[in-house]
Amino acid sequence: MATQTAGHGQANGKEFAGKFRTYEDDRNTPSQDTLYSTSNGVPMPHPYETQRAGVNGPLLLQDFHLIDLISHFDRERIPERVVHAKGSGAHGTFKCTKPLDDLCIADVFAKAGNECPVTVRFSTVGGESGSHDCARDPRGFSVKFRTEEGNWDMVANNTPVFFLRDPAKFPHFIHTQKRDPATHLSGSDDSTMFWDYLSQNPESIHQVMILMGDRGIPDGYRFMHGYGGHTLKLVNKAGDWVYAQMHMKSKQGTKFITQEESANYSPDHSQKDLFTAIEKGDCPSWSVEFQTMTAKEAEELWEEQKINVFDLTHIWPHKQFPLREVGEFTLNENAKNYFAEIEQVAFNPAHMPPGIEPSADPVLQSRLFSYPDAHRHRVGVNYQQLPVNSSRTSHRVANFQRDGNMAFYNQGSRPNYLSSIEPISFRERSVDLDKVHGQFISSAVTFLSEIKPEDFNAPRALWEKVFDDKAKARFVSNVSGHMSTCRYPEIIKRQIAIFRHVSDDLATRLEKATGIKGYEGIANMRFNGTHNGMASDPKLRHANGMSGKVSSSAHDHNGAPIKGTHKADSIDHAGTNGTRVNGAATNGANGH
Repeated sequence: MATQTAGHGQANGKEFAGKFRTYEDDRNTPSQDTLYSTSNGVPMPHPYETQRAGVNGPLLLQDFHLIDLISHFDRERIPERVVHAKGSGAHGTFKCTKPLDDLCIADVFAKAGNECPVTVRFSTVGGESGSHDCARDPRGFSVKFRTEEGNWDMVANNTPVFFLRDPAKFPHFIHTQKRDPATHLSGSDDSTMFWDYLSQNPESIHQVMILMGDRGIPDGYRFMHGYGGHTLKLVNKAGDWVYAQMHMKSKQGTKFITQEESANYSPDHSQKDLFTAIEKGDCPSWSVEFQTMTAKEAEELWEEQKINVFDLTHIWPHKQFPLREVGEFTLNENAKNYFAEIEQVAFNPAHMPPGIEPSADPVLQSRLFSYPDAHRHRVGVNYQQLPVNSSRTSHRVANFQRDGNMAFYNQGSRPNYLSSIEPISFRERSVDLDKVHGQFISSAVTFLSEIKPEDFNAPRALWEKVFDDKAKARFVSNVSGHMSTCRYPEIIKRQIAIFRHVSDDLATRLEKATGIKGYEGIANMRFNGTHNGMASDPKLRHANGMSGKVSSSAHDHNGAPIKGTHKADSIDHAGTNGTRVNGAATNGANGH
């Protein structure tokens, strides 16, 4: 059998002698058409053989086959992601169904029927690569659109908000989701760090309400929505722009698993469910939809309703800003090799084609740097040369990025500078960046957000208008059960005080469930990580360690686009009149 296989592999490969093989050829070649070889291509008679000094002597250093085998094995793990370490994914196709060309010049949205390949990676957020798929945790939902104008990466979650709105908090928050540095216990056995952070950063309450509710454990990745969360800008052919948020709605509907049921599921439940469904042809799909608003509407939204479009803890009311469907994507192909196609896939929110631009959302601005920086560390500076990350455009890509670790496509002998002897081509500018991003004129300021009454409006709507009686009971059980491993009652007292601003009924239920009497509210509290705009004593307003004597980092508008933020041409010319006809308000209160 070994001889037959070797002969088959050799004969089949004659036509490739002296040529480079392509990634697709390697990906799709069956084992029967291969020949066992060392990393430098030398055929070997058997993978288990070793060279020894006599039948019972020590091994020989000259045995390259063994050294080649073991040294690669020692290095075959790349660092797991600091966040979103446990994940699953698949490939598919996006198709534009209702053009967005009145608002955006991106080719992928230009006309109905336009298509592009996509790769999607779903994940949990805080857990390790071997953690349970059914952990109570947000889910990552990242999509790589390989458009004709380059890759567009939508880095999303299955929740429309997050725990924070100040970018410098992110590393600290993620540390509280990991193992305790002293006990090395995860949050399942010791929730102290988790609740300590939340009780000191009350703007997290909106995400806490979602996380501890039914959406905290989705029944597999097919049955959850995706939300961009951040505010983007869409630019049209006239150069006008609107603010936008992207939603991906599951066409399979949504399902959840209760805390009690989760123990009965496989640790790889979501991976198995996604892979098996696609394998048998039950291919999941999601609609791609946008909420949009003008610069003027964004200013009015803050002035009149205290909703900040630059705030990752806030949502846009659907009745005012209904969803407009622009397309859908379907996942119809499983990865042939998980490591190459899912573990190595790298998403970057700074990857945007012309027509899609970032807003001044501070957490988004931070992520524009942190994501590619993490990939360069984890995978390598040339991570975008990996097939799963490379773009698929009709034009040959030229730039002056050369060398570095694993530079496979190094652009040949072409000059690595802007040469007049061998010039490259340029495409005409399609977006007036001065107009899209030029409205900010200000001094540099220090900034830290503060908790305000409006931060509790959406969480209160969840409790009072979305959760039914059974959902409320499950929520209280989930929170109190999780708090049972918190080692300090003071933390629970503070957190119940925060819940009290959502609903006194909720706080009372938690006091009964935990046996701990919480504080009456946050008016007499000072926080480590947030200014307290609801403090009864001005001395308590500033976060711990800050007095405001030199300069205060607290600002009444919390970084929102207040009236006068945008230049007149942004206010007067951009518009969404007639562009919301495809949208409709969804079920739920205030955008939930």
